[in-house]
Amino acid sequence: MLTKAIVDHIFEDVHLTVQERTLIFSKLEYVTVKKGQVLLTQAQEIKNQFFVIEGCLRTFYLDELGKEYTLQFAVKDWWISDYIALWTDNKTVLNIECIRTSKLVSISQKSLDQLFVEIPKLNTFFRQKLQKAFVRQEKRILSNLTKSAKERYLDFIRVYPDFEKFIKNFHIASYLGITTQSLSRIRKDIAQNT
Repeated sequence: MLTKAIVDHIFEDVHLTVQERTLIFSKLEYVTVKKGQVLLTQAQEIKNQFFVIEGCLRTFYLDELGKEYTLQFAVKDWWISDYIALWTDNKTVLNIECIRTSKLVSISQKSLDQLFVEIPKLNTFFRQKLQKAFVRQEKRILSNLTKSAKERYLDFIRVYPDFEKFIKNFHIASYLGITTQSLSRIRKDIAQNT
C-alpha cells in the first residue's frame, strides 16, 4: 500500500512542503510484482519508471537467438525502466523480470514531467540521480573493457554481497558477460586460493 512515509523515503533528499508531498503522492501508484513475473517485455509500450521499495528485478535484452544479456539489477531504493524506450518514445527493447517478489512505486513520465514544472527541485533531484547512474554505467563499461572476468566477478560480489543468495548463476554470468562455466571456474579458483 502506498503511504506518505514511502513518498518521504523516496524523496528524502528533497525538502518538500505538505502540498508538494500531496501532489507527488497523487501521481504515484503502488505495484506488487511476484517472483518470476515479467514487468516489461520487448516491443511493449512503456510510459512509466519504477522505484524499488523492496525486492529485486533485472533488466535484460533477449536477442533473436534467445540469448539473454543482463544489463542491470535493481534492488531497494533503485529506479528501473527501459529508458531507451521511455525517453525516445519507441517500443521497449528490454525486458524487466522480477527475481524476488517486489514492491514498487510507479510514475508515468508524463506525470514526472508535470511535477518537474510544478516542483522544480524535483528536476534537480532526478538530474542528480541520473548523473550518478550515468557514472555507474560508464564505470561498468570500463570494467568490461579493461578487467578480467575474475576481477569483474570480485567487483560484483563486493558491490552486491548478498546477490548470490537469490540470483541465479545464469543471471550473474550474463551480467558479467561470461558463461556459467566460466563463472564456476572463477568461483572454484577463488575457493582454492583462499
